Amino acid sequence: MFGKVFISLFFISVFHHEPTDAQKKKETLLSEKVTQMMEWASKRSVVRMNGDKFRRFVKAPPRNYSVVIMFTALQPQRQCGVCRQADEEFQVLANSWRYSSAFTNKVFFASVDFDEGSDVFQMLNMNSAPTFLHFPSKGKPRRSDTYELQVRGFAAEQLARWVADRTDVQIRVIRPPNYAGPLLLGFLLAVIGGLAYLRRHNLEFLFNKNVWAFSALCFVLIMTSGQMWNHIRGPPYAHKNPSTGQVSYIHGSSQAQFVAETHIVLLFNAAITMGIVLLCEAATSDVDIGKRKIMCVAGIGLVMLFFSWLLSIFRAKYHGYPYSFLMS
Repeated sequence: MFGKVFISLFFISVFHHEPTDAQKKKETLLSEKVTQMMEWASKRSVVRMNGDKFRRFVKAPPRNYSVVIMFTALQPQRQCGVCRQADEEFQVLANSWRYSSAFTNKVFFASVDFDEGSDVFQMLNMNSAPTFLHFPSKGKPRRSDTYELQVRGFAAEQLARWVADRTDVQIRVIRPPNYAGPLLLGFLLAVIGGLAYLRRHNLEFLFNKNVWAFSALCFVLIMTSGQMWNHIRGPPYAHKNPSTGQVSYIHGSSQAQFVAETHIVLLFNAAITMGIVLLCEAATSDVDIGKRKIMCVAGIGLVMLFFSWLLSIFRAKYHGYPYSFLMS
């Protein structure tokens, strides 16, 4: 019997030992880091970090929380308009998480500005902004922990989906109320109603086919240029390479586009349409032959020139496209 007691005590001493000083120190350090992060998050939804804070609270173990960091350059001298737009969306996402009932210390949102943490940019070999990175609670960031900004855009809803994929934390994006849209719509309706009232005795313009044709054409041009894609994805206006200073208005991939690219395509489509309209007018109009020749030449020139430029954009985005025309 004493043998059984001895064996039992032996196994208890082996498998049930008190935490070592190193383990206690590690747990105390982790508790202090979590407490400090929670304190900062209670004051600002996006914790601002410099090099020291990044190395202590993100880079160095122990850590049982994930950190989503936006690397940006918000100082006016950097002239990064995209950074400011992305920062607004990032703030919306962080506020939605911070003030939700599901908020925990599992995920924190932070930002590192180039002028406050240039050493962090050098440490991560980062040469562009804005950039979003996810630092998991365990291990090092993988390739999928870098947000594909050029493909997804920086809208808060897209960022929330990416965060959910990386952390399993579902964030319901809640935007502050924006009354600009309803006010603008109300003003537009008031103007239309006022014009209709002033011309209530002569409403023939409502039955003018040219007015409706022009309105339909504007709608088609807006939709075919990609304005709806911009509204859903929220892409940047353009991209400026910080190392060379070169600004790109056309995205190099067929899976994404810039806002400036949408405006360019809209202009080219409108010019081509104007050329076709001039050709149709030259063929069917009753004006003298000289004016008809001018309209015909102008129409051919618009169609050939802008269709060539439009095809060149298509070739640049769809690599390997075999056909070209004039300057494309």
